[in-house]
Amino acid sequence: MSNQNPLNRNIETFLGCETEYEASRIVLYGAPFDSTTSYRPGTRFASRTMRAESYGLETYSPYQDMDLEDAKIFDGGDLELCFGDTPRALADIEKFARRVVEDHKLPFLLGGEHLVTLPAVKAVHAAYDDLCIIHFDAHTDLRDEYLGNPLSHATVIRRIWDLLGDGRIHQFGIRSGERAEWYWSREGHTHIQKFNFTGLQETIAALRGRPVYFTIDLDVLDPSCFPGTGTPEAGGVTFQELLRAALTVIRGCNIVGCDLVELSPPLDPSGASTATALKILREMLLCLEKPFLKPEQL
Repeated sequence: MSNQNPLNRNIETFLGCETEYEASRIVLYGAPFDSTTSYRPGTRFASRTMRAESYGLETYSPYQDMDLEDAKIFDGGDLELCFGDTPRALADIEKFARRVVEDHKLPFLLGGEHLVTLPAVKAVHAAYDDLCIIHFDAHTDLRDEYLGNPLSHATVIRRIWDLLGDGRIHQFGIRSGERAEWYWSREGHTHIQKFNFTGLQETIAALRGRPVYFTIDLDVLDPSCFPGTGTPEAGGVTFQELLRAALTVIRGCNIVGCDLVELSPPLDPSGASTATALKILREMLLCLEKPFLKPEQL
């Protein structure tokens, strides 16, 4: 009888994302963090649930005639984050993302609440100092503080503005925010397109050749098709509208970092919201397989 152990360690990855790190072009990683969620928590479970439920998908996309089995994507798993110390958790996300960027790979973050975008953007901005942002969301996220805290998923885009300055943040689908946020944006600090994706092509044309970080808060979707999120807002876009817009951004821009945030699986026991997020993720990953420019090539 052989003494060799016939069992191997089980490591669950997102469907089709099994390339070794060194050979990958895209690095998928999870940030299971929702410590500043202002209404209903649960997004910390998103990345783990998405991995498990991804096996209900096919690797092949009939939308793009591409297959994840042909892609070069490494799944780095979920980061171990400190839930009692927000700055420390954000620093850990930034450290991981910075390593990915320095290795000339594209970091793709799965949230988690939207605050996790801030350290990911910081990591990318360290390599691309003229970075711009395309932001899909229901909410402005432009508060300077929320209940006295400057670090919140309600302040994340304002903190990114602190980093990038005026004219470099382009927001689409926005339909909620306090009056002061809307007025502050109108002063020229960010570009907001209310309710939908009108003007997206013009924005892409204006950003051609520049590095772009693309962040999608899934509550941009209408809650009738995506109820599994912490702060649902009626009047959102459809799945098909989001899919078309996301692929348009990726095809037209030099994407150097990306994220998908604010899925809260416990809030939709049917699993429909997770399935919707998974299909968006699959299509984005496949579209991102196109080459992107390194800092020295811009």
